[in-house]
Amino acid sequence: MPEFQEMYKRACKWMFYLLAVYVLGWGFTSYHRAFLGLILGTSFSLIILMMLFLKMKKFDKSITNGKKVRSFGSLSRLSMAAIPILISIKWPHYFAIIYVVMGLMTNYIVIMIDYLIHALFCSKKNRK
Repeated sequence: MPEFQEMYKRACKWMFYLLAVYVLGWGFTSYHRAFLGLILGTSFSLIILMMLFLKMKKFDKSITNGKKVRSFGSLSRLSMAAIPILISIKWPHYFAIIYVVMGLMTNYIVIMIDYLIHALFCSKKNRK
């Protein structure tokens, strides 16, 4: 479980960096709808990542205590992903829906890139 906590911390760090870049892009470029969509989607993606981490901690605790695990809360995460989509549909002049969807996917892209980078560095350390 400590590996998952470290991966969670790294993913949150990179998500906050991306959010900072998106805020700068919103402030200094003329693509306000695109960057607001990315900010909205990435913010909810970060919340979904936090929800997943809490479910994983609960899962680990249940398995350690020998209890049954109900679910990972997929329905709650899917409904959390629907909220920014509904917001972008309600106010399309503020948010571009395609960028909201891209922001929602940021969580998974960051996790995959982080895993690949971490796997490469760990394999190089093990070779030396």
